[in-house]
Formats: sequence, structure tokens, C-alpha cells
Amino acid sequence: MAKIFCIANQKGGVGKTTTTVNLAAGLALVGQRVLLVDLDPQGNATMGSGIDKRQLALTVYDVLLESASIMEAAIFADKCGYHVVGANRELAGAEVELVDLEHRDQRLKLALAQVQDNFDFVLIDCPPSLSMLTLNGLCSAHGVIVPMQCEYFALEGLTDLVNTIKQVHANLNRDLKIIGLLRVMFDPRITLQQQVSEQLKAHFGDKVFNTVIPRNVRLAEAPSYGLPGVVFDPPAKGSQAFVAFARELVERIPTM
Repeated sequence: MAKIFCIANQKGGVGKTTTTVNLAAGLALVGQRVLLVDLDPQGNATMGSGIDKRQLALTVYDVLLESASIMEAAIFADKCGYHVVGANRELAGAEVELVDLEHRDQRLKLALAQVQDNFDFVLIDCPPSLSMLTLNGLCSAHGVIVPMQCEYFALEGLTDLVNTIKQVHANLNRDLKIIGLLRVMFDPRITLQQQVSEQLKAHFGDKVFNTVIPRNVRLAEAPSYGLPGVVFDPPAKGSQAFVAFARELVERIPTM
């Protein structure tokens, strides 16, 4: 049965999409069956997996409006080793169209229920805002992986996200919880980052993943080639860190 995780943070520019595509590639590399669901109308996770969002016949938009199933919309990203349900600008219109529909916040959950046995992991790349799309992701997930930079404003954003998760847990999805915090774009030479990292560990304990993703130029370059860094440059420090993170996540599953 698939473990469904949202990669979410209400603060923009923290590396959500980079985390999603590289974690998906890392999990595929260690032998897991992975589905990536792109819930962001920008379609960056789709493009970052080597799939042209402009050429998609079916997207997550069709899945949410129940005109296609997950497996009909899923494309295998052969260079990356995982399946992708892509997104493009069409998805922005789903916000408006979902408003008047029944079970509007459960559409993705119902669709994913049909493919529970086809995958080991489902990773959902959420937009930075708390929208109907993000709500669909949170309602369908078992937990949230929060990528965050070790900076002061990131702590404020984390407080907002924790409150959102509590509300969704209380009202819509009793399974939802924070799986863990992933420290990304980390530079150990910066004292403030070390201090924030220690604060996180003191406050959240074992909810902070042991793996730390360093600031790495190869990870930043990879999307322009339509590939996750893990595939684009496997020996790079950032790529190695994401493979280590994938292994850590697989090891944690039995204890969740």
C-alpha cells in the first residue's frame, strides 16, 4: 500500500519542487515504485522530470474533474525511473471549477485510492499558497514532508504550516501529520543557519530528518536540462544527499 506524502511549505522559494523531483528519483534509485503528482499550475515538477507540460494530453486537472483516472494521466519518466501525473496552466482553472462540485477537497484522495497497490510512494508537489489544490493534496496524504531553509523567516512560515496541518487534521484528514522537516540549501559556514538548525532539533526532535541537503549549484542547474539533480549529476554532493534522504525515509516507514 502506497505511502502518500505532500511536499509542502507555505513559504515560496524553499526548494519544494527540487525536493519532490530529487526525492522521487532517489526513491526510484533505491528500488521503490514512485508516483509524482504535480499539483502546481506552474508545472515545474513536470518539466523537471523531463516531461513537456505543453504536450500533455491528460493532466492532474483531468483527474480532479474526474474525466481521467490516475493511471490514464500518468506518464513514465524513463530517464528518472518514476511515474508523473503532470500539470500545466490549465490547472489554475480547476480552482474555480471545483468550487461548486461535491467532495471538492477529496477529489485527489478518491483518485489515488484506486492505485494504492501500484506504488510504494506517492509524492505530491503542492503550490506555495493554501488553495483548493493544496487542500486536495493535504486531504489525500498520510503526512507532510517540509523542506525548509535554516533562516529566521522560514521559522515563521513553519508556524503557519503547522497550524494549517492541525486544522486539516482536525476537520478533514485524521491521518495527516508532519512526517519530518528537511533542512535544504544548508551552508554550515553560516552561523545563523547552524543556530536555526539547532533550534529546529531542540523543538521538533526526531521530526527533523538526519539528512541535510547542502547548497549545491548542480541541483540548481539540473532543471534547465529537464532532469532531477540525482539523475543529471549523480556524484554531486546535493544528489548524494537526496539519495541518502530517500534511504532514510524508507528506513523510517516502519516506525511511522
